[in-house]
Amino acid sequence: MSSNHFDESILKGDKTLLGHFVWKRLNPDQWPFKLSDLPPGSALVGGAVRNALLNSLEGKLDLDLVVPQKAIPFTKELAKKIGGKYVLLDSARDMARLVIKDWCIDFTSRIGCTLEEDLSRRDYRMNAIALTIGLKSKILDPIGGLDDIYERNLVATSERNLIEDPLRLLRGVRLVAELHLSLDRKTKNWIKVHSILLQRVAPERIQAEIQRLIRAPWADQFFPFLKDSGLLQAWQDSSFNFKRKVPSSKDGQGMNAEELNSALPLARLTHLLSDEGLNQLRFSQKQLQRCKVLREWQQRNDGSAFKNLPEVERLQLHKDLKQDLPALILDFSKDEKQIWLDRWRDLNDPLFHPSSPLDGHCLQKNLGVSSGRDLGQLMSYLCHERAFGRLKNRQDALEAASYWWKQNHTLL
Repeated sequence: MSSNHFDESILKGDKTLLGHFVWKRLNPDQWPFKLSDLPPGSALVGGAVRNALLNSLEGKLDLDLVVPQKAIPFTKELAKKIGGKYVLLDSARDMARLVIKDWCIDFTSRIGCTLEEDLSRRDYRMNAIALTIGLKSKILDPIGGLDDIYERNLVATSERNLIEDPLRLLRGVRLVAELHLSLDRKTKNWIKVHSILLQRVAPERIQAEIQRLIRAPWADQFFPFLKDSGLLQAWQDSSFNFKRKVPSSKDGQGMNAEELNSALPLARLTHLLSDEGLNQLRFSQKQLQRCKVLREWQQRNDGSAFKNLPEVERLQLHKDLKQDLPALILDFSKDEKQIWLDRWRDLNDPLFHPSSPLDGHCLQKNLGVSSGRDLGQLMSYLCHERAFGRLKNRQDALEAASYWWKQNHTLL
């Protein structure tokens, strides 16, 4: 049997045999450290084990390891030994990270006297599965996570565990959207009941979950629940968000993967959070500005693909959005969408990629225009004329620039 596939019936069988197949998928020989570097009683938990069982491993593994004790000093020593970088995550919970090349490996000290007790404190049952490390390595599943993986159903370990760290409420939505899972009815109710507690969580942690959620391949299916749950209500603008149709992958029909992967997350983020909400959750200034500009043009869309905009404003639209125009195009009708996409893909289209046909050096040399505001206004004029087809070549541009300069430079 290939190491890349195993029959799902194995999930119901011998856990030692299952552990063998999981190790093959995880391929520890490629890890940046040796298993023998770990202290006795260590175990791999969380995302790597879950994703190996779901057969959804991609890229570098998400490695979370539990060691019996003293995770922070152990991580320091291991980083020193293999030439990695040590990062303190949480001194109170004895959590640290090892960073080496493009790997990030988290180490945590076991909670309680046994690994089973530690697993019982985790968020979701399929995240509470461990792969023990040692000569008799096996899968440890004390609370039924394997059944959930078999059924592809996300079930909370307990209501109390969700309350202890309310970020787990949002993480549940993100996991089902990333991994194409169903959400247990009781768990769904707990998320709704306790959604207000998310406001207690550090904004940077919430932002990290949202960044992943807006890129999740099955996010479309769970935005209605995200709205109903009220999880993000504190960071939304009720006068705008959710009144428009939620942008979905279906809206990207005609877009290639690169265009959709850029447009859809931005459109989703602009839909989910208000400008103030983005600021409160510590999104970067660049993301804030991109969402703000996109939102302004979305609100101005009258359903006619901006056919009635005056030239000045139409040109400003293309200057404002630049690489983000596909995020606006998601709202268009099928026919208009294709027309705009075709023009946007043409890097020589003077309206969709506006620029002056003459650079500043040329204008200074030929017309004696000084640098500064005068030059900027002249280049803006040339950009406008070129965008709407009134300048066909360089000679047209030079003549238009000369005429404009004669008419305006004494007034500037």
